[in-house]
Amino acid sequence: MPIHELAALGAAVCWALTGMISAGPAGHLGAPAFNRVRQVFVTVMLALYVLATGAWRELDASNVGPLLLSGLVGIFIGDTLLFAALNRLGPRRSGILFALNAPIAALLGWLALGEDLSQTAIAGIGLTVAGVLLAILFGKRRAQLHEWEAVKGPLWIGVALGLGAATGQAVGSIIARPVMATGLDPFAASMLRVGIAALCLSVLIQLPIPAVKPKGPLTWKVAAMTALTGIIALAIGMTLLLFALSGGKVGIVSTLSATSPVIILPMLWAKTGERPAGGAWAGAALVVAGMALIFLR
Repeated sequence: MPIHELAALGAAVCWALTGMISAGPAGHLGAPAFNRVRQVFVTVMLALYVLATGAWRELDASNVGPLLLSGLVGIFIGDTLLFAALNRLGPRRSGILFALNAPIAALLGWLALGEDLSQTAIAGIGLTVAGVLLAILFGKRRAQLHEWEAVKGPLWIGVALGLGAATGQAVGSIIARPVMATGLDPFAASMLRVGIAALCLSVLIQLPIPAVKPKGPLTWKVAAMTALTGIIALAIGMTLLLFALSGGKVGIVSTLSATSPVIILPMLWAKTGERPAGGAWAGAALVVAGMALIFLR
């Protein structure tokens, strides 16, 4: 059974759900403040688990450094840019840009780690990426007027933020891959990666930079929603991704974890009451076909 590939797919489901839940609190607090709250909460939760289970004993000088660097690039930079893009472009458009982490990671895996992919796997990756792109690019009908379809500010800034998020996620995966291949406990690895991101964001928000200051007050409702996104995306989703990286190839794992823009389509339909366009469902069919080829590699 392709357990590592299924874990990557599970991460995509977590991130699709997070995209729905995060839109409100991220817009209320702003990307840096929103990310800091969720990361501090998840770091504490993971630290308690790691201490209780003794998983901290697996950490040593050979793996702590790469994991901290992976968290700095993939979570501190990548996640902050992703939620900044979400605030500007909405869940659907930011999703297509973040999905580009798959081909970026596949290329980096080939260049940096010497990973070889079979022709079947390459075809599966191609179909999956094409499906994700199709589902997002043609996922809107003119009749759809929900606020999540509005672009706030210049479009090029949102695009740049999304591309930066995708690159950060890909580079973070590449850095973490060799460490996770040693069999390190994924919860311990997640604790380090999320912890360094929380620390960096806490320092950043203290600087006299208006753009990174909280936009609104942290109410109990916003705090609860933010904590929920942290549990789903970081505690569960990121741990699933790290487990997938421990036994799967970066290109395949990143491709499967990038299918969240397709998975989010029925979620958006249920939330907004607006049916996605035919192109969105055609993209979903391509993604299913692509995943089938990846599983049969």
